[in-house]
Amino acid sequence: MGTVSHDAINQFKALMDQVEEPLKGAYQNVHQGYHAETLARFLKAREWNVIKAHKMLVDCLHWRVQNEIDNMLTKPIIPADLYRAVRDSQLIGMSGYSREGLPVFAHGVGLSTFDKASVHYYVQSHIQINEYRDRIVLPTASKKYGRPITTCVKVLDMTGLKLSALNQIKVQFSVLETFCFTRRALSLNLVLITWLTFKIMDAASLPHFCKREGSGSSRHSEYTNENCFSLDHPFHQQLYNYIKQQSLVSEPTQPIKQGSVHVDLPEPAAEGTEIVKTIESEMHKLENGNGLSGSLDGLKINDNSDYRTTHCP
Repeated sequence: MGTVSHDAINQFKALMDQVEEPLKGAYQNVHQGYHAETLARFLKAREWNVIKAHKMLVDCLHWRVQNEIDNMLTKPIIPADLYRAVRDSQLIGMSGYSREGLPVFAHGVGLSTFDKASVHYYVQSHIQINEYRDRIVLPTASKKYGRPITTCVKVLDMTGLKLSALNQIKVQFSVLETFCFTRRALSLNLVLITWLTFKIMDAASLPHFCKREGSGSSRHSEYTNENCFSLDHPFHQQLYNYIKQQSLVSEPTQPIKQGSVHVDLPEPAAEGTEIVKTIESEMHKLENGNGLSGSLDGLKINDNSDYRTTHCP
């Protein structure tokens, strides 16, 4: 990291040292003790402009406070059958770790239907996954590997994605990127996955849809516990049990409340739609060049670690 970067981080840190409660508490949940890495992420998202990065982070903290994001891991989606329906129609999961120790998260973009519950449940679930990742998974990985791990690998499965569904994809990525800090995404093509992917992770860490030809992001994997989208997968079991336990700790004398959490979604910045434009462009190329019928079966991920949004990088 060069002198300019260090100077920018130091200036940014000086500004953040002036933040008072309740933003200060929200900021602690964001940085998890890794100030420099967190500030660098926001600076990168705003081209190392300290003033713009500071505004971005403060806006993010205000949004977290106003929507009680710091308490999101105390609000389970119940009953379990409802949460299973959410998992079956919002395909997100963690399949393992890269060789560098980065958590590998998979998103079944093409086959997610978002039709089993209200949009509020999907937003609530997505925030909970991201909060659990940032506050539990990443700090645990950092301790295990003895170095700061503040990013992850995202694998997007485009199986079943059609040109006619691009409007829905824009909604998905609006939700996805609104709550995701800048993480590391990989550009992979299914035909290259056998050699390209193994450069960064072992076979055991691959999402299930990469292991069996033609399986796609199937909701009904032959081995349910291998399907990282399923509620039966260890990651989702650990997450769900953690949230239920936290709800009892926060309100030990109160029954667990049913109902979704309503969160105000900030409008993503124009830059945040770049991934959608890339997907649309690639699909048109496939359709025009290969005579495809408008569907993209397989894996396609953009190599762009600088997806940006209004409130969080």
